[in-house]
Amino acid sequence: MSVYLDYNATTPIDPRVLEVMVNVYANNPGNADSRTHNYGDDARKIVEKGRSQVAELLQVNTDEVFFTSGATESNNIAIQGLLDYAEETGKKHIITTAIEHKAVLNTAKHMQSIGFDVDIVKPDISGRVSADNIIELVRDDTLLVSVMHVNNETGIIQPVKEIGEFLANKDVLFHIDATQSCGKLVEELRKIQYDMLSFSAHKFRGPQGIGALILRKKNYQLPPVKSVYFGGQQEHGIRPGTTPVALVAGMGTACEFASEEYGLIEENNKAIKKELLRILNESGVSFELNGDQEYCVDSTLNICFNGVSSEALMISTKQYCALSNGSACTSKSYDPSYVLVAMGVPVERIENSVRISWGAGVEMKDVLEPFSEMVDIAKALVM
Repeated sequence: MSVYLDYNATTPIDPRVLEVMVNVYANNPGNADSRTHNYGDDARKIVEKGRSQVAELLQVNTDEVFFTSGATESNNIAIQGLLDYAEETGKKHIITTAIEHKAVLNTAKHMQSIGFDVDIVKPDISGRVSADNIIELVRDDTLLVSVMHVNNETGIIQPVKEIGEFLANKDVLFHIDATQSCGKLVEELRKIQYDMLSFSAHKFRGPQGIGALILRKKNYQLPPVKSVYFGGQQEHGIRPGTTPVALVAGMGTACEFASEEYGLIEENNKAIKKELLRILNESGVSFELNGDQEYCVDSTLNICFNGVSSEALMISTKQYCALSNGSACTSKSYDPSYVLVAMGVPVERIENSVRISWGAGVEMKDVLEPFSEMVDIAKALVM
């Protein structure tokens, strides 16, 4: 049995989270919006407890938490939901980066196709965009700046703190895709100034199919976001549709455990990364790391094994390690990673690169031997 090292794609659900969800599915059949019986009341209490758990993790108010199906939907609402406001104000300029998740990039490109002016900023070879390059593009008609906190392919932390500080007193909305940092970089995320934030529960051992959009109030007003489709008034009309009570309970529980345990998890992630780098450095294999490790999270390595096809390596090591060579949302594409291309990484190096990611629940003893086997196979595959 191989060790699972593709946490940036999705994480195994925490058994404690699953236990809570099974209990809700088995014992709480009500709709949280039903007002005429106790089943609805009980479901509503579960949903509001989950909302409080999310709010506690992020240190926001409960009325700033809106449930969605995940970060992709949250990103779409955060951007497309501003269309009416943009028409009213004439602010039709959007700034984002070339390494965003497709949920942001493709949505921004859609906005461009209907008349918005969109600037897309590239990072340098470090994998990090320059805060100055973002800031210098801000102008009077800028509607939105959208920048991810941590890149899903490289693990590189983007300068959202600096960007947020600059925009805090500007009439410009700031959106963060925190999919790879929520529940992980807990203290850092609590200190960032932003208007909107997206995340998915399944990236930190919660269930798939549930996430949230955080809308921070300014002068007692929420950002001027509207729903992107029609339905009922669930989530105050921001996200119509029946609230999935058990999924909310699962996400809330995952948030609670992240709040309590993130320090120990981070220590373990850091120790594992140190050992993996030791194995690489002592192996004699020719490799390069994609992205400046000074700005990289402790749970991700994007490694180029020089002269080794990533496809061949992944196939040859499936019995030892489950890893990837890019974002899960583009895994069916044979095009080079658009993130590494934007960084200026040569194509031949991209074709030799794999991503390894881990997190809560991964133990050192389960990782080192399979990783060493993978490195040995990489040495044997050198062309």
